[in-house]
Amino acid sequence: MSKLREECGVFGIWDPDGRCADTTYYGLVALQHRGQEGCGIAVNLNREISHYKDVGLVNEVFNEEILRKLPGNMAVGHVRYSTAGGSLRENVQPLVLRYVKGSLALSHNGNIVNTAELRKQLEKNGAIFQTTADTEIIAYLIAKERLNTSSIEGAVKNVMKMLKGAFSLIVMSPNKLIAVRDPWGFRPLCMGKRGNAVVFASESCAFDSIDARFERNLEPGEIVVLEDGNIRTDKELCGKYKSSLCIFEHIYFSRPDSFVDGQVVHDARKRAGALLAEQSQTEADIVVGVPDSGLSAAAGYAEYSGLPNEMGFIKNKYIGRTFIKPKQSSREIAVKMKLNVLKSAVDGKRVIMVDDSIVRGTTSGRIVKMLREAGAVEVHVKISAPPFTWPCFFGTDIPSRDELIANHKTIDEIASAIGADSLDYLSIENLHKIAPDSKCSFCDACFTGDYPVNVKHLL
Repeated sequence: MSKLREECGVFGIWDPDGRCADTTYYGLVALQHRGQEGCGIAVNLNREISHYKDVGLVNEVFNEEILRKLPGNMAVGHVRYSTAGGSLRENVQPLVLRYVKGSLALSHNGNIVNTAELRKQLEKNGAIFQTTADTEIIAYLIAKERLNTSSIEGAVKNVMKMLKGAFSLIVMSPNKLIAVRDPWGFRPLCMGKRGNAVVFASESCAFDSIDARFERNLEPGEIVVLEDGNIRTDKELCGKYKSSLCIFEHIYFSRPDSFVDGQVVHDARKRAGALLAEQSQTEADIVVGVPDSGLSAAAGYAEYSGLPNEMGFIKNKYIGRTFIKPKQSSREIAVKMKLNVLKSAVDGKRVIMVDDSIVRGTTSGRIVKMLREAGAVEVHVKISAPPFTWPCFFGTDIPSRDELIANHKTIDEIASAIGADSLDYLSIENLHKIAPDSKCSFCDACFTGDYPVNVKHLL
């Protein structure tokens, strides 16, 4: 892995007019950037839950024939990139289970840090697991709690108190659709409406794709229950902890047109680029952004510095992000297939190259080399985030400290390793200035080692 892995994406809808599988399909396509490994849809028709899921992209897994076989007026969907659990078909979500109270479908975005402890306790009591994903543990706990609780939302709240880490959930029971955001608010989750329909999604861009109206973001710790079109909210767990939205939602994960906790993602990335330019002025001729998440930051850098913002790279839109390839050799080929340098833009120029991150340095080195082969006389790399020095345990697959290039090389040594004339990272101080409109504070543990949840047992 030379670049970061995506988060997962969740989607849920209640619509009295039906055809929820079709709507969920389009919502998942809009969230495809959050997970390209597998996807699934579960629907509820007259209290009966059926589902279909498989590995692959949304438009590869589903077709009209499959969607016609999924009628219902409630649905949950999921796009996946594995964090906990492998890339097996049985780990693809939504997870559907049947127990004494009926059926349950669950989609989860995040990562639970006390999974091993919870799994061990459940197995001692006779639980048998079919997957290696932490989502099954959450579903099992909800089913178990429901046996001793008067409502499914009560069971969900009890389970929330047991979980540590990141979990934005959409739970579908025979009668209800429940949206949940963990008390730290690590991962985004929002609510929208379309006529009489109510929808939930990881990002607001999913609402645009189905002509729904963005209503609001769920608060950290909030539970929203939808039953027969009536909405109930439980905020008992809100404010329990300091909010800790993953800062990389703004830097990399979320789509530029999404509205995450009060902040437009594109504006946050532009601001990061402007702050980079303010930090370190470098003599150059043009600014180019590395698609996709580097483009907004490059626009901000160019605007602040007064340099022309050129389209330096042509991206093949039909190639997935480089980290989805299982073998390093495949990833190397994918980088070349994915990006091509626009030679006329960079030939003979001193180039500012703006990107969102450097993990191992492999991809950055290849891109710098491509610019030089296209005639760039200088390449100055600007990163719109600080150096990665710590792993993430909340759903972003940042590798171990030993594998992070910033842990064993200085900035000058990293510049040399990737072939750049200079290298600058966004400072920690400026990192917290990129989203001034955000209603949440941020988790920056991958840069600082300051984790909002105790993870000493994982380090």
